[in-house]
Amino acid sequence: MVTKAPPRPAPLHRALRLAVAGGVAAASLMAVPQTAQASAAADGKEGSGTTLTVAVSQSVDSLSPFLAQKLVSTSIHRLAYEYLTNFDPKDARTVPGLATAWRSSPDKLTWTYTIRKDSKWSDGQQATAEDAAWTFRKMMTDPNAATANGSFTANFKKVSAPDPQTLVIELKKPQATMTALDVPIVPKHVWEKVSDFSKFNNDKQFPIVGNGPFVITDFKVDQYIKLKPNKGFWRGAPKFDELVFKYYKDGDAAVAALQKGEVSFVPNLTPAQAAALKSQPDIKVNDAPGRRFFALATNPGARARDGKAFGNGNKALLDPEVRKALFLAVDRATLVDKVFQGHAVEGEGYIPPRFGSYFWQPDAGQRRGYDPAKAGQVLDAAGYRQNGEGKRVGKDGKPLDFRILCHATDPNDKAVGKYLQEWWGKLGIGLKVECLDSVSDPWVKGDYDLAFDGWSVNPDPDYVLSIHTCGALPATPKDSGATDNFICDPRFDALYAQQAVEYDAAKRSALVKQMQSRLYDTGYMNVLAYPNALEAYRTDQIRSITTMPEAAGNLWGQDGYWSWWSAVPAAQASDGTSGSSSTGVIVGIGAAVVLVVGLGIFLGLRRRSTSDDRE
Repeated sequence: MVTKAPPRPAPLHRALRLAVAGGVAAASLMAVPQTAQASAAADGKEGSGTTLTVAVSQSVDSLSPFLAQKLVSTSIHRLAYEYLTNFDPKDARTVPGLATAWRSSPDKLTWTYTIRKDSKWSDGQQATAEDAAWTFRKMMTDPNAATANGSFTANFKKVSAPDPQTLVIELKKPQATMTALDVPIVPKHVWEKVSDFSKFNNDKQFPIVGNGPFVITDFKVDQYIKLKPNKGFWRGAPKFDELVFKYYKDGDAAVAALQKGEVSFVPNLTPAQAAALKSQPDIKVNDAPGRRFFALATNPGARARDGKAFGNGNKALLDPEVRKALFLAVDRATLVDKVFQGHAVEGEGYIPPRFGSYFWQPDAGQRRGYDPAKAGQVLDAAGYRQNGEGKRVGKDGKPLDFRILCHATDPNDKAVGKYLQEWWGKLGIGLKVECLDSVSDPWVKGDYDLAFDGWSVNPDPDYVLSIHTCGALPATPKDSGATDNFICDPRFDALYAQQAVEYDAAKRSALVKQMQSRLYDTGYMNVLAYPNALEAYRTDQIRSITTMPEAAGNLWGQDGYWSWWSAVPAAQASDGTSGSSSTGVIVGIGAAVVLVVGLGIFLGLRRRSTSDDRE
């Protein structure tokens, strides 16, 4: 919300193309501001007390970058901390972040990064290579510090900082994500005082020390998070005087707040909400191809790395023929038409079509289209026949009755759940839709049969693929892991290991597609749709803001801080006029293309998505 006075407290992962040449990777930053925002920052002009308020429907899991996995949390961390590299909002080229240049050794086992001299922590101390080295070493040596992003450092052999501007990472084997390490760098002098990384949520002392464009100044659980501009941010301070993420449990309440001008921006609109807002004055609706998939996750038998099983998942779902029948009894076209009202694409592969390099579709012989008659035949052949009452009976004589976890705040979950009850009911299969405010507790305990799942995906799929590997399982039933759905499949793991070290773009793409094919065939993940990004903001509060990508991109959940860093208050038109809205402002970040030894690859990262996330 734009206001002339501070608001009262209110209850609240890259279609990256790396060009190829020579044996050294390098990038340079051109300090030429190309927007009103950058110009104002260069002139030292401050904002006029405006506040940008973003409505969110997701609870923050942690303000610790070492623990946070939810999209709302990781989006905030992108604002508060620098990563080694960032991504151009126009075309997602890799560009400098905390590192201004990087190069690899000929064998690709040693990477050297040049750390910028003009980045300071918000408490005034200089950010150095030792901060980055300490961050990575802590993740390498403390399993609790590796909870959120440990997949990036699992292959690290040694990390050192020979001087304040030089970071050296030695690898055990080549790693294709070295210019896309999705890890917030934290200040060593603050975090080395933390004794238990499993319990420290970084939410007791404010302001929180960071070196990103914003500084976190206040937080109330399920109420709000407040941030102020980092006036010393090397790229230039944001234009709004305050950024507030305000929590709304109910989506309709968030939309009503937008209409009344109480918030500036609302993500994750339903088609009906978007349609209603399009006719409202001073409101701009952004409808763009999304980064997310919407899926059914099937409990494969929750277990830990020590081999111990836990949870109460229905064992009938361990039968691949049962999962196949459920696939065949889902009409994706109807879901896209009736639930998403055309604002989505039918799902099949794990990676949305927005990321063409890795997008996969099954061929005609492999595809499981809507065929309820065939689904019945599959069940009959597998020994699950209908009794006199029409109920499917399992091999143990018990009826096939399943539960599905549903986000109480997500209308799509509820709507799809009703269709599944109808379609599967005709097969003689019962389905109980269990809608909860938080699905996390039963999910991590393995106490579910099926669940509605979704992740925000970036062009490099390494992270969203890693969460289905055996190594992502919890160490023991009492521990937490990085797994999404307890999948542990040796064939999938073997393909994951191959793609992780493959620098050739075409070969890596082929491996990733094979992984998606394997996920599809196992039936543990049933991707139903790729929803569009439906979001809206007030043009009388936000004059201009950057989408990512610039052409037909999203604002919420970007791979970077571009949307909120670039946002210009309506009252601060650079030419002295009131200005008009634009959802494609080009952010002036002038940077050279990264060159990588003899290869061209597409890189990027993630995150999961209540509307954004399984919770």
